[in-house]
Amino acid sequence: MSAERVQEELTRELGAGRAPCLADRARLPYTDAVLHEAQRLLALVPMSMPRALTKTTRFRGYTLPQGTEVLPLLGSILHDPKVFQQPEEFNPGRFLDAEGKFKKQESFLPFSLGKRVCLGEGLARAEIFLLFTAVLQAFSLESPCPPGALSLQPAVSGLFNIPQAFQMQFRPH
Repeated sequence: MSAERVQEELTRELGAGRAPCLADRARLPYTDAVLHEAQRLLALVPMSMPRALTKTTRFRGYTLPQGTEVLPLLGSILHDPKVFQQPEEFNPGRFLDAEGKFKKQESFLPFSLGKRVCLGEGLARAEIFLLFTAVLQAFSLESPCPPGALSLQPAVSGLFNIPQAFQMQFRPH
């Protein structure tokens, strides 16, 4: 399971007595891959801000004139089987190279890109990393649901994807 492998990596790289810091991210490639895959699988913000086309564009048989407002659907990129094989499966390996080092994916855009990228992206990535690593360093996570029984489809989808409710047990190490 991914949580146990993250805990093994945390113990191996940091030991038990030191809290993780942002500088540790480079030494924790599997942990980083798990975080990226979780964000890819459930894009909390599935749409980007509206944009205006800078030139006339042909898309799926339609001609869209320059100036047309479009709303990029980031979730469609993150779940495109041409980009991410078997996109509905949780697979942190898609963010690792053959040697187990973290591999950046150009199509990984949960915070959008360009001029309309989320202004809080750096802070959000830092907070997600620090919270996730601190929790897994201190606790084992268990779910009363059998593996595969939890639905990964959002309970509510619109401007935000809201995950379905589930139970989780935190057991101190």
